[in-house]
Amino acid sequence: MSRPAVIFDRDGVVNVSPGAGYVLRWEDFHFSAGIIDALRLCRDRGYATILATSQQGVGKGLMSQQDLDTIHANMQAELQKQGAQFDGIYACTCLKTDPDCLCRKPSADMILRAAADHLLDLSRSLLVGDADRDIEMAINAGVPVTIRIESENPQKVTSTWTLPDTSKLEALLESFLA
Repeated sequence: MSRPAVIFDRDGVVNVSPGAGYVLRWEDFHFSAGIIDALRLCRDRGYATILATSQQGVGKGLMSQQDLDTIHANMQAELQKQGAQFDGIYACTCLKTDPDCLCRKPSADMILRAAADHLLDLSRSLLVGDADRDIEMAINAGVPVTIRIESENPQKVTSTWTLPDTSKLEALLESFLA
C-alpha cells in the first residue's frame, strides 16, 4: 500500500543555510527554526519523510562521503530523539559539470528512487525546498504541491506556497496533511 510523502531539501530548509559554502562538519549543522516540529507532524499524520539533497561538496573534494554520512547519521540521531527522523535520505554528490550525472536536481531521480524504495504515492505528496531546482525536481517527479522557503536563491519557478522561513512551516503543513 502506498502512502504520500513530504520531501525536504536540506540546506536552507532542514538546516540553516551555509550561504555560498557547504556544511562540512556536524558542528556546522544547525536545525532550522520549527523544522523538527514540522517533521514530527508529517510522521504523526502518516506521511513518509524524505530528504533529497545536493551535496556537491563531496564531488569537489571538500568533504568525504564518510563526512557526509556522519552529518546525516548525527542529524538522524537528533531527530529520532524527537520522533522526527527521515524515512529515507537521498544525496546527489555529483558536480554540476558531471555529464554522466542522472541524480542532480532538477532531475526527478532522487524522488523516483525514494518512491520505489518506500512505496510512495507521489500524486499525494509535497515538497519543501528553497531553490528553483527543488521546485522543478518536484514538478518533474509529479509531486503536485510545493512549498518554497525564501532564501538568497532567485525565484523564477512558481511554487504552490512561499514562506519567509521554516518557523511557520508546521502551521502550513497542518492545512495539507489529512
